[in-house]
Amino acid sequence: MVRVGYPVTLWPEMLSVFPEGVELIPISDKMDHDVEVEVWIPDPYSTRAMRAWPHLRGVKLVLAMMAGTEWIPATVGPHVTICNAQGAHNISTAEWTLTAILASIKYFPLYFDIQQSAQWTRRFEASTYYVTITGDMRPIYPPVLQEELTGKTVLLVGYGAIGKEIERMLEPFRVEMFRVARTPRTVPEVHSVSELDALLPKAQVIVLIVPSTPETRHLINAARLALLQPGALLVNAARGPVVDTDALVTALQGGKIRAALDVTDPEPLPTEHPLWRCPNLLLTPHIGGSTPQFAPRSLATAAGELRRYMRGEPLQNVVQAAI
Repeated sequence: MVRVGYPVTLWPEMLSVFPEGVELIPISDKMDHDVEVEVWIPDPYSTRAMRAWPHLRGVKLVLAMMAGTEWIPATVGPHVTICNAQGAHNISTAEWTLTAILASIKYFPLYFDIQQSAQWTRRFEASTYYVTITGDMRPIYPPVLQEELTGKTVLLVGYGAIGKEIERMLEPFRVEMFRVARTPRTVPEVHSVSELDALLPKAQVIVLIVPSTPETRHLINAARLALLQPGALLVNAARGPVVDTDALVTALQGGKIRAALDVTDPEPLPTEHPLWRCPNLLLTPHIGGSTPQFAPRSLATAAGELRRYMRGEPLQNVVQAAI
């Protein structure tokens, strides 16, 4: 019998996907005693999971419910195998990304503000916004009140499972797609990170969907923000530290680029942080993966790994192998 610790916050009926031969042990961050478990499914909220960890004994395998596992290795140490939930958040994160792109280029933040003011004629502020952000001074009539995604050039920085799902959702818009990843490929064409500086000026939409690693920290910095064309939209669906926040604040305040963020650095974003009040910014508080399907998909992924573990088969989503 394999003892599996799971977050007490989960609805128990969701655990019906787990195989026979498993003893399920609810784990709380408020425990005052130690518990023996061989496999641990941490609470998706890392602060609660880290409070529970000191009370766990015998853990050999961690099955994370998240794709990102940045905090786990330092918490559990090198002698525990860690698997992530790769694939469980593809749809929700890709849908957030597509929505953020469309909301930004359709000026929904501006129109929501206009709705709150109940001033119909304010809609012509959109024309001024378009000229200011893009530098397009042509005499366009009727006035520009929104933009189109169809035909734009999109730079996809990160081409894993979520990146591929984002590309799939963008296909109906017939965008011109450039892809960047750590490992370049030829089919489809995927450029190396070393080509990023040459590709950034070509893109009207830049989507970040890379893991948070020492190599990706401040991948988008002041120098690279300066390469963006006027009106370019930077979308961060990855992790906050991938973008230099101070540099982004300065760039947004300059009024020539825009951004849509689901993640920030620091996170949670402090109330008085200047990023909250930056112009040309759509900001959501790290909600891109949080749908009713989040837990069922993650637990189904964990259950699959657990079956392989119990049969002695290779695990699929290993991000750290025990030493």
